[in-house]
Amino acid sequence: MNPIEQSLNENKLKLIIEKMGHLHHIRDINALLDSILYETRKITNADSGSIFLVDNDKLRFSYVQNDTLFKNDLLCNKYIYSNQEIEINSSSLAGFVAQKGEPLQIEDAYNIDDSLPFQFNVYFDEISSYKTKSIFVAPLITSEREVVGILELINAKDNEGNVISFSEEHKLFVMQFTNQAAVAIERALMLQNIVLRMIQIAELRDPEETQGHVNRVGAISIELYQKWAEKHHVPKNEVNRYKDILRIASILHDVGKVGIPDHILKKNGKLTPEEYHEMKRHTIYGARLFSEKKNDWEKLALEISLNHHEKWDGSGYPGKIEDFSLEEYEFGTGKKGNEIPLSARIVALADVFDALINKRAYKDPWEEDKVLYHLKSESGKHFDPELVDIFFEIYSVVKAIQNKWQQ
Repeated sequence: MNPIEQSLNENKLKLIIEKMGHLHHIRDINALLDSILYETRKITNADSGSIFLVDNDKLRFSYVQNDTLFKNDLLCNKYIYSNQEIEINSSSLAGFVAQKGEPLQIEDAYNIDDSLPFQFNVYFDEISSYKTKSIFVAPLITSEREVVGILELINAKDNEGNVISFSEEHKLFVMQFTNQAAVAIERALMLQNIVLRMIQIAELRDPEETQGHVNRVGAISIELYQKWAEKHHVPKNEVNRYKDILRIASILHDVGKVGIPDHILKKNGKLTPEEYHEMKRHTIYGARLFSEKKNDWEKLALEISLNHHEKWDGSGYPGKIEDFSLEEYEFGTGKKGNEIPLSARIVALADVFDALINKRAYKDPWEEDKVLYHLKSESGKHFDPELVDIFFEIYSVVKAIQNKWQQ
């Protein structure tokens, strides 16, 4: 290796180490997978890639990126919400790598030796008119030697854009990166499990607060924000940072209902005005849970819990309250328009849509056309009109989210 090549490799290794350090600051599992896939593709100049996570002894398709097919097309995000699963066995490339715990390099996906136990699945290529050639599959292994997922990189390219094979240098750098990535994934999954256990506690009190509902609200909120950020030219690093905490915070939007008495929370029928007034206090109870604001996601969780029932025209609740930590307080004049934080405006739209289109204990699901008409008619009243427009722009993604987390 000549001095120039050695210097370039040293600089790349330093950059990888720096990127690995950033992984441990990402808390949301989806934001983390996005970052891992983006950075490993950047290292190898790979056109496409996907990540599978181990779930109940299977590999669940969890994230995908493809520059050729998805460039400047946020609707490609619907593929992220696929429910595809792969058995952990030697019949598929990913299953083989998960089973063996060793990386696998393929020169030509359509010319794999018949003596090998696995073959390339051509399904995605066929439905998308894509052509896979070179593949590098790496296991994501924790410090305890447990495989938590699989990283699959497709079609490395040279500087002229020609598809080439993944090199030994690529393999070395990617394996360095994935060793740390697996540990970060393990930590993010741990936080996700803690948040979902909080939801399970809320679910014991409120049967409407299901994991399906909160996961759908969280995912729709992320997609609404991403499109909003694109329209407002928000820098990518800021978008990634905000998405990281928005999903976790939005999942907890109704956790304050744990403070509402059972005879109100579980009532099968219309609430009296007095009961409804008490129910509205869940916004205050939720905000109080996060009032210490020890980190960014707790600050955002407070913001969403407190404000997600405010309405664009000022007719929502709890309104402007000087100090919600006091035992005695009165609901104030409703916040209006941009007085309502963006996060809460986003969650309000996602929450109402999901509540209407899915079955609840007190109601059957609304017809899709009726739900969409309601959202349009409430644009500028209940909802931020810009976000309503964005919702319809990304509706195919929203439907994919609904399918992923069905009731």
